Amino acid sequence: MKVLVQRSLNSSVSVDNKIVGKIDNGLVLLVGFTYADTIEDIKYLVKKVINLRIFDDENGIMNKSIIDVGGSILSISQFTLYADTKKGNRPSYINALNGEEATKLYDLFNEELRNNDIKVETGIFGSDMKVSIINDGPVTIILESRNKNEK
Repeated sequence: MKVLVQRSLNSSVSVDNKIVGKIDNGLVLLVGFTYADTIEDIKYLVKKVINLRIFDDENGIMNKSIIDVGGSILSISQFTLYADTKKGNRPSYINALNGEEATKLYDLFNEELRNNDIKVETGIFGSDMKVSIINDGPVTIILESRNKNEK
């Protein structure tokens, strides 16, 4: 499982020219799944996301989490995080989990975030989405669940 985290001043996602998810101060998460992902991967990355200290404290130091600042999350499914570009110029998505299984894990991921009292907005899984992000900083961090056993 991969999550690309972006600190955001405000962001939104539209489907068919209609805004379906919108946040102000918070995080935009681009979320992708692969075949070995489990609920343990989800729990690991939820814990990482909600405790990631990337918001400024009163001294302008990134020392606060989304919980500390009372921010929201815009979560967007993103199978292209598992693009393989090793051969040629056309990405292969063979490592991305199929839609039926990925949507189940994506829903569980967002539910776990909400279980931590965080407001979560989403796009529509599998839709052609237009995402507008004002990245604050910019701050962009890639989290991967395969790192969960590393210290």
